[in-house]
Amino acid sequence: MSGRKEQQDLVLIKQLELILDSCTLELTAVDEVWPNLYIGNIAVAQNKNTLSKMGITHVLNAAHSKQGSIGDQCFYGNSCVYCGIPAEDSDHFDLSRYFKHAADFIHKGLKYNQGKVLVHCIMGVSRSASLALAYLMLRQRLNLQDALRHIVQKRAIYPNRNFLMLLHKLSEQLVFKRRLCPLL
Repeated sequence: MSGRKEQQDLVLIKQLELILDSCTLELTAVDEVWPNLYIGNIAVAQNKNTLSKMGITHVLNAAHSKQGSIGDQCFYGNSCVYCGIPAEDSDHFDLSRYFKHAADFIHKGLKYNQGKVLVHCIMGVSRSASLALAYLMLRQRLNLQDALRHIVQKRAIYPNRNFLMLLHKLSEQLVFKRRLCPLL
């Protein structure tokens, strides 16, 4: 039974990777992936001048306390509201424990007066993309495939297989919960 489930999961991951592989964009420093929601790399996140010009009001760092990733509320002062998530881009890190927290932070940031949110990690490809996908699923009610298709039209992303599986599990949970209560 579990072998069959693993096979199904592998097929699903390969289908999700086909969506990711359909992206024809070059990786850039930062891209707007949803109205006023940006995914970017560490260089953009650490350039207060660029953030100010972009009008960024909230910064979600998916690589908080990782080597090469400086940033905390003191760094941004009054210019941005900061949230740090100490995620590892690995095949064993449970990023799902941060999905709701990240989605809530992004949602509040976008609801803020003319709020603009930057979600970043080191490269802006896996951790930050996964948290942005979770936001689209939790707060914008997109399914995982539609969220992926939407973002790859705006930015080159490639969440690792572990994160894709965690997002798939979130998708299954949301489908189940929304069947029970369509308002969720």
